[in-house]
Amino acid sequence: RGVKAPIAIRVNPDVDAHTHAKITTGKSDNKFGIPLKYAAGAYEAAAKYPHLEIKGVQMHIGSQLTTVAPFVEAVEKVGPFAAELQRKFGISYFSIGGGLGIIYREALASGQAAWWEAQPADQRPLTPEAYGAALAPLLRPLGLQILLEPGRFMVGNAGVLLARVEHLKRGAGKNFLIVDAAMNDLVRPAMYDSYHEIVPVHRDTSRRALVSDVVGPVCESGDCFAKERQLQEVGEGELVAFLSAGAYGYAMASRYNTRGLPAEVLVQGSAFELVNTRESFEQMIAGEKIPAFLR
Repeated sequence: RGVKAPIAIRVNPDVDAHTHAKITTGKSDNKFGIPLKYAAGAYEAAAKYPHLEIKGVQMHIGSQLTTVAPFVEAVEKVGPFAAELQRKFGISYFSIGGGLGIIYREALASGQAAWWEAQPADQRPLTPEAYGAALAPLLRPLGLQILLEPGRFMVGNAGVLLARVEHLKRGAGKNFLIVDAAMNDLVRPAMYDSYHEIVPVHRDTSRRALVSDVVGPVCESGDCFAKERQLQEVGEGELVAFLSAGAYGYAMASRYNTRGLPAEVLVQGSAFELVNTRESFEQMIAGEKIPAFLR
């Protein structure tokens, strides 16, 4: 009683983000948001409720965007509506969502300035500077607080998944590099057919190349990290790193095949510390109970 809930309504600007179909969120055939043509009515309806306080407007067109054009199109569509809401309801912020993509292919090389300098100017990956330069002229005149969700861009390439080689299986016309990580630890390749660079922790250029499917031990063929990937030859017990695993890695992990969630280690320079312990079998089943009618 006497409390007002601050709200913003998500609108759908019907903009194609040109990203993976499963992570585009701002087209008219996506499940998110109210179509822009109906949004004014939604705000008028919300304004009639005494315990709601209209504070902003929100949109999100997708994730892993590699060009700025879809962002510009979305802001050009929703910006005038945000200005109208400010005049009518005094909103204070405009949440323009997330979506800045990261480099998955050549992730390791992209950590060096020389890699960026070698890219043609018109083909360089989207940077915060380019993003800001394109959007600031459109957003600044609104005078609103601008909210962003740059999670993947901030942490995606800061995290790696370490796995140990269990076995190299030489099949009929195909090699399988079997590691102790699986799709339950990093589901993106299985779910989105996503590319993650795979790097042996001990790199030795004198070793010969090996082409193989890199797979985990889970009981389905979809448990595959890479098809026909060329790496240096690695032996049983050696470590490989799956790069760009800092975003949508642990957050999407599961206990499929009764595999516990992995441990997490935080690294700063040469210092490191375990910050999340590996889940044990006992922890996995701790919340389970046998109902009385089965006893």
